Amino acid sequence: MSTRYRMVSLISGYLVLVLFSAVPADAQAPGEKLDSALSEVRKGGGNDRISIIVRMQPGYRGEMARQQREEGQNVKAEHTLIDAISMEVTAGKLASLSRNPNVLSISIDAKLGPTNAPVADSNSVILRQTLGLTDTSPQGAGVGVAVVDSGIYPSPDFGNRIVKFYDFTQGGIETAAYDDYGHGTHVAGLIGGTGLLSGDSFKGVAPAVNLIGMKVLDSTGAGSVSTVISALEFATTNKASLGIDVINLSLGHPIFESAATDPLVAAVEAAVRAGIVVVVAAGNYGINPATGLPGYAGIASPGNAPSAITVGSLNPKRSAIRSDDRVDPYSSRGPSWYDGFAKPDVVAPGRALTAPAAPGSTLATDHPSLLVPGATSSSDYITLSGTSMATAVASGIAALVIEANRAAVQGPQPTLFPNAIKAVLEYTAVTIPDGSGVAYNALVQGAGAVNAGGAIALANRIDTSVPQGAWWLMSGVDSYTLIAGESNAWSQRFIWNNRVGHGLTVYLNSKAWAVNILWGDNILWGDNILWGDNILWGDNILWGDNILWGDNLVWGNNILWGDNILWGDSLVWGVNILWDDESLWDNVP
Repeated sequence: MSTRYRMVSLISGYLVLVLFSAVPADAQAPGEKLDSALSEVRKGGGNDRISIIVRMQPGYRGEMARQQREEGQNVKAEHTLIDAISMEVTAGKLASLSRNPNVLSISIDAKLGPTNAPVADSNSVILRQTLGLTDTSPQGAGVGVAVVDSGIYPSPDFGNRIVKFYDFTQGGIETAAYDDYGHGTHVAGLIGGTGLLSGDSFKGVAPAVNLIGMKVLDSTGAGSVSTVISALEFATTNKASLGIDVINLSLGHPIFESAATDPLVAAVEAAVRAGIVVVVAAGNYGINPATGLPGYAGIASPGNAPSAITVGSLNPKRSAIRSDDRVDPYSSRGPSWYDGFAKPDVVAPGRALTAPAAPGSTLATDHPSLLVPGATSSSDYITLSGTSMATAVASGIAALVIEANRAAVQGPQPTLFPNAIKAVLEYTAVTIPDGSGVAYNALVQGAGAVNAGGAIALANRIDTSVPQGAWWLMSGVDSYTLIAGESNAWSQRFIWNNRVGHGLTVYLNSKAWAVNILWGDNILWGDNILWGDNILWGDNILWGDNILWGDNLVWGNNILWGDNILWGDSLVWGVNILWDDESLWDNVP
């Protein structure tokens, strides 16, 4: 079985990811340093040049880069954030790199792209209402969101709030803002557009945020992992000077290796540890386009990053009420490939959203039927769908939560850290039922659908200055949000260590919310409650060549795994796979 390069089309045939590799039978063998894609490349041998990312033991990055340059290898970049270098080598070089004791892992420098698909009939007119936002809600003032994407066109909807713009397709140079593909402009508009050219009809979630543009995708919507890592490193290193609070990643690629060795996941986790909220698209692999069967384990990288807020897509059905909302069939379902992490974390409106277009961009040129007139032109806006759009909506809400919390206490106070913001979004989420009235399971909707009104209300009552372990809720808060006349109960749950838990943990300054804690660490319950080697990933797992298509996906001790996605009509729970225990969540410090 050889590595295969494909054009993957979703919904209406739009290109979403440009690189795909089937998982080989010996993927992630013990001691293996190559990811699944490179394992296949090594078998084929040959002298073709391959772009890779090599992660090193701490302190050996510079030495490795020097040695490879002396050997004539093309070292494209050094990534200090994750102790890695990106370079080009031949397949024959992989074996010697693997034998180097200072090399931790070797990953393909995967091609990636945005997770969107054009669809007509806009939901944007009711977007803010369905999220529980009003005219008096926070606007995101003073909060900075880095849009790591194809760029940002300086639409009047952004005013002068594109405060910095860097082009990493040209090495990270600072330049005037532009977008030759159009995806990043749409994403930025959902996060922070004012709707100026639409008479407020297409206003974004946080219309006062500052936007920092980081272009990593070219005019075709394609990019590479190493370019995204360079942007994340720059954003993390310059967090304070650029005022970056949130990073939006509406892009991804198939998962080729465990999150523990995935270099893009490592960069995301480093950004979160630095205090930045990172919001990531789940991917658009939720349904088999040929058969219509739902697919599990289709989460894209870096949606498998434990501490990222991984977002699936929701269809609000062009109504502000939440009771008729449905998770989009294309939205990727969990668990994450290899690790079995419970993802996505939440779902957000992502179907048929209208936001600013980039005139002359590839999207605007190739899909003129999706352009929407504004005040100045017949192409001021464009309507798109996908987990890219849902991610942008969630990033906007994160910005509102940050502003609301900063206003909670007069005078200086510690920052509400990313884990706490993720917890607020999950705890206040609204549980979504499917068409039969049964709630979607946690691998489809995560903790539920984002609820901006509820998240703001909770964040505005949190006093981060209290000691760790103390109650930090300054006043009572209703555990429901009134939206369009409907009362929407909060989920009041989290998914931590692949365990669904309920309780009052979010009302405490728990050590779980600290900046140095990896989401899912054994901090709330102790050891032996993960999806571990003796529960899910034991010796009896069989790796197949192709996608497993069928009527049922059975979770238990012995599992037949196919390719990266498992297709089936129903999810049958086995033993100890996803727990639900309220007692372990009550009053945990």
